[in-house]
Amino acid sequence: MSDAAALPIATVAGAADPPVGIGQAILRTLRSDPGAALGCLFIAIFALTALLAPWISPYEPTAQHIVRASEGPSAHFWLGTDDFGRDLLSRIIHGSRPALLVGVLSVLVAIGLGVPVGMLAGYHLGWVDRVVGWVVDIMLALPSLLLALMVVALLGASTGVLVLAIGISHVPIFVRLARSSTMVVRNLEFVSQARSFGASDLHILRRHILPNIIGPLIIMGTLSIAGAIREEASLSFLGLGVQAPHPSWGNLIRDGVADILESPHLAILPGIALTLAVLAFNMVGDSLRDMLDPRDLTASDVKKK
Repeated sequence: MSDAAALPIATVAGAADPPVGIGQAILRTLRSDPGAALGCLFIAIFALTALLAPWISPYEPTAQHIVRASEGPSAHFWLGTDDFGRDLLSRIIHGSRPALLVGVLSVLVAIGLGVPVGMLAGYHLGWVDRVVGWVVDIMLALPSLLLALMVVALLGASTGVLVLAIGISHVPIFVRLARSSTMVVRNLEFVSQARSFGASDLHILRRHILPNIIGPLIIMGTLSIAGAIREEASLSFLGLGVQAPHPSWGNLIRDGVADILESPHLAILPGIALTLAVLAFNMVGDSLRDMLDPRDLTASDVKKK
């Protein structure tokens, strides 16, 4: 991640442009950046597909048509069938549901756990910062996928455990980001003034610091969803995620690899869906990072609440 994404909204001396809010800046970026607009379009398509999956899929994802097993694409089965005669298109459509559900909810868990801890560490410093730093360093010593795999292996495979496991694996990222951003904002003049007027630490963190570090958190949250989708697919590929016969892009790829020479589309097509979803969130995250670069923002963008 670039240094720009690790800093809160900052100031640029001598900037002459009028202040622009984050919401307006996002809309302006979508209009001016084709990559961001395309990424948002794909995200909207995947979200609608997941939401409407029971109504738009041609068949039930677990329905077996044994006499039509291992068929190629046809008028009845547009993307063909697997070894059990299950419609591949229907399974890919329903596979978008656990991918997006786990991806979004796990990042919300990571933000909910990591941001308050990081803000407290960056605001109070001292022994609080040291203890948080030690815990984060220990967690970062393990790859996020390995950390999630350990939690799933300990608690068992289910959607709730997947959300918790992947969320915990992403907590150190948000702790470090919130801490570094808070350390910059806590020394600004309007925070010192609020402190001198007797404002409580909770009030300062909630009303003065959080609004001014929200930009980097939005960027990292968007990029982390892409990583969480990959981790969900990886765990399902290893048999520790969504369990058969329920479809997930990860277990669809795993099942297709077994017949990769005879029916390569069984693994390739779910892989394309997974790639497009991850690419869409990465494209939007990269555009938001460019948009919220502190060097491009004016002094009026800092909210003095």
